Amino acid sequence: MHPNINKNEFKWLRRISMKFINRRDFIRIERSSVSLAFKKGETILKQGEQPSHVVYLERGIVKFSYQNEAGKNLILTIVAAPKILGGANLFYKDNNLFSFVAVDDCDVVLIDAQVLLSVMENNAKFSIMLFQLASGMFKKSILNFISLAYKQKEGRIADIIIYLSAEVYNSRDFTLTLTRRELAEFAGCSTENVIMTLSKWQNENVIAAEGKQLQIIDMERLKHISKIA
Repeated sequence: MHPNINKNEFKWLRRISMKFINRRDFIRIERSSVSLAFKKGETILKQGEQPSHVVYLERGIVKFSYQNEAGKNLILTIVAAPKILGGANLFYKDNNLFSFVAVDDCDVVLIDAQVLLSVMENNAKFSIMLFQLASGMFKKSILNFISLAYKQKEGRIADIIIYLSAEVYNSRDFTLTLTRRELAEFAGCSTENVIMTLSKWQNENVIAAEGKQLQIIDMERLKHISKIA
């Protein structure tokens, strides 16, 4: 833990925030924050706990993971830095509905929620900006739920590969930081289904996969599978 925030860590947050708040308020937010490093697999915020901080993800990839009473895990969405996570906690008093878990090594800044709320009370535009960011996270989760509800497993897996390419890795050729099991938790199917589907697509030259490296060869075919499956 580092009690003093490296100015570079707040670069993205400063850029979007200073459009709406003055320097004094931003310094208040900065001074109430602590920076932490999390290793792959470590929990940043835990499901069921009382939220006390908003997370600024400065580096890395994070999954929103929900565990039901039977102990089964479901990944709601996955996001890459830079992002503000847990903003929705500012707008309700419930405990965390899911966990934020590091998919790879992450650098984060924990921002005191009460300080952030006090700044928001005097700045409607800043509040709207944070609400829009929080809404964007939930939109991604809702779209995944729609895919889970209406599509067969191939369509769901296709949706996830397309999403990861566009929103997380920003490339059609990427090193997959998720395990096959995590892909299954994201798609709402078994690990065996994921392995068999990826193998099938590789044989059909839709993708190329070797170890953790995955390349989308035929994006149009993958989008077609997403629509019909």
